[in-house]
Amino acid sequence: MATHYIHRGLAKKNFKENTLSAFKYSFKKKYGIETDLQVTKDNQLICFHDFNLRSKFNLNKNVKDINYSSLKKISNKRKATVPLLKDLLKISKNRYPLLLEIKPLLTKQNLLSLIKLIRKTKKYGIFSFKEKNLINLYKLNKKLPLGLLFLSTSSLSTIKSKSKKPYVKFLGLEKSFLSNRKIDLIKPIYYYTIKNKNLFNRYKDSKNLIFENL
Repeated sequence: MATHYIHRGLAKKNFKENTLSAFKYSFKKKYGIETDLQVTKDNQLICFHDFNLRSKFNLNKNVKDINYSSLKKISNKRKATVPLLKDLLKISKNRYPLLLEIKPLLTKQNLLSLIKLIRKTKKYGIFSFKEKNLINLYKLNKKLPLGLLFLSTSSLSTIKSKSKKPYVKFLGLEKSFLSNRKIDLIKPIYYYTIKNKNLFNRYKDSKNLIFENL
C-alpha cells in the first residue's frame, strides 16, 4: 500500500509552510508530512526550508547566524512561527509518519542532537541531498531509516549505484521519474513534489507520493 506525505504541511493554499497549524491540519487528514530541517546559531533543530530569512521574513540573515529565540520573535510577528523539531514530534504523537529532510551539512553535535530527539519516534525517515549527512548518521547509528534525494537531472546509473550503498535505505526522486519504466529498484522510493491532482490520482495506489495543495 502506498504511503503519502504532505509537502511542508501544505494541505491547502492558505496555509503557511512548515508551521504547526499546517502540520496539525495534515494530521487531521490522516496524512504524514514532509518537512525541512535547519539549524540555528544556538544549535536548535527547526522546521524551516530556506537557508536565509529573506524570502519568508524580508530579512537578509542566514538561519545559522540567528538564535532560535530571535527567529521565533521574527516569525511570530508574521504569524508564521517557525517550530522546533521537538514541537513537531510532540504533536505527531507517533501516530503519523514523518519525512525529515536535512538541508545543510550537519555537524556531529547536530547529528547527535537529531538522533536523541527522534529516539522514541517510530514512524519516520530522514533524507537529504547531501550524502555526507547520511554517511555520518550511519556511522553513529546503523539502524536509522536514511534516504538519499535526487534531482530530475540525476542519471539512472547514478541512482542505481547510490541505491546500493548500505546507508541508503530509501530514495527520494523528482516526480519526472514517475513515468520512467526503467526505474527498477528494491528499496522504497518516494516521489516529490506532486502538485497536479490528475498525477496524484494516477499514481496514488502504486507509488509513495509527496504532494501539496490538492
